Amino acid sequence: MPVAIAAVGDRNPAYVTHREIDATIALAPEIRWVGTDGADIEGYDGLWVLPGTPYRDEAAALAAIRFAREQGMPLLGTCGGFQHMALEYARNAAGIAGAAHAESDPDGATLVVGELSCSLVGQERVVRPVTGTRLAAICGDEPFAGFHYCGYGLVPGMAEQLGLVVGAHADDAGVEAFELPGHPFYLATLFQPQVGTSARGVLHPLVGALLAAAASRAPMLPR
Repeated sequence: MPVAIAAVGDRNPAYVTHREIDATIALAPEIRWVGTDGADIEGYDGLWVLPGTPYRDEAAALAAIRFAREQGMPLLGTCGGFQHMALEYARNAAGIAGAAHAESDPDGATLVVGELSCSLVGQERVVRPVTGTRLAAICGDEPFAGFHYCGYGLVPGMAEQLGLVVGAHADDAGVEAFELPGHPFYLATLFQPQVGTSARGVLHPLVGALLAAAASRAPMLPR
């Protein structure tokens, strides 16, 4: 059965990261850009929360993340998506009412997402998967190079405080991936797996895993 993945983000072809999303969509037309402006993901089978923050409509992006998490919809977040998945979980599942993102609310009561020790805009770092996690099952246990375009990441110790499973680490970035136990597919990465798709000509395994999870869920949904 055909599936549809909502790729929620504000497309800007000036960003290499967004051009690589375009290259990904060319290989997987099931993935469709959805702007954050009042983003509505009902009727989709999966959600990919994209880089490129601050979002035009942060509240709508957070609402889409919450909907996917609570409905068991397969959910992948990369870079800005990683940051906002952590923020949504802190506010709505962990009950941290003052949870904040340093980019949009630097004086927030409890920073969940803070500035990295050094900017990783346009940088590669060695990503070290944690054996036994979903990320390692998809990408393998061996370290690999991950492309970044970010200056923000999880505040140290925050993943553990929230009860999220850490899927990978990297120098200068701290937590590179986190997962939610018990959810059919909930995975967030600070690195951007789509970068390199135009050169490889094949989907990154994480994107392929999101599509597979959505395809598994689709037959169970009313149409």
